[in-house]
Amino acid sequence: MKISYHGHSVIKIETNGKQIIIDPFITGNELTDLSAENENPDVIILTHGHSDHVGDTESIAQRSNALVIAPNELATYLEWQGLRTHPMHIGGAYTFDFGKVKLTPAFHGSAIFTEDKEIIYLGMPAGVLFMAEGKTIYHAGDTALFSDMKLIGERHPIDIAFLPIGDNFTMGPEDAALAAKFLGAKTVVPIHYNTFPPIKQDPQVFIDLLESDIHGKVMLAGETIEI
Repeated sequence: MKISYHGHSVIKIETNGKQIIIDPFITGNELTDLSAENENPDVIILTHGHSDHVGDTESIAQRSNALVIAPNELATYLEWQGLRTHPMHIGGAYTFDFGKVKLTPAFHGSAIFTEDKEIIYLGMPAGVLFMAEGKTIYHAGDTALFSDMKLIGERHPIDIAFLPIGDNFTMGPEDAALAAKFLGAKTVVPIHYNTFPPIKQDPQVFIDLLESDIHGKVMLAGETIEI
């Protein structure tokens, strides 16, 4: 299984002959190496409805006919826009032909802000457990630290976890380091930092805060690892 990072919270997974992209915020993301018009994934997984996570989902999915997996309210909204969707919700899991997806809690918000100054609420945000080829990936989405991360790690041994460290809107480095301890993941990668001024962080600070038995890795945009 190949996993690549593409700035902010954008993750790609290649497994079982499919390409999956999580939270494809590309246009307007100065830290990404991707161009939205060149992306043709088979599957898009969304953690919540904020624009820096939904990103280019609509244009990519309309072109590629990608299946969009998202929390129910967000999936329903995107279905109304003409996309092919699979709605899920927190605590639920579903086995697809490319792997198993389970949504976990995330403490954050989820909404679209329109040009008419309206807020469209899109249900609860989520984290994502993705399981394929005997491996488990955890994308925490945007979240605060919460103690049930211990339960997530106990129930689902995690090979690699992607955790937000930007602070202001999510966990900062200190809380994310404790989250890494709770989860017990083999490898932890920081995400959701440096894209905007309020979330400016040095990822090495996060790595240095990790306990000695946790492997922390700062991934550059476009970098790929295999598990």
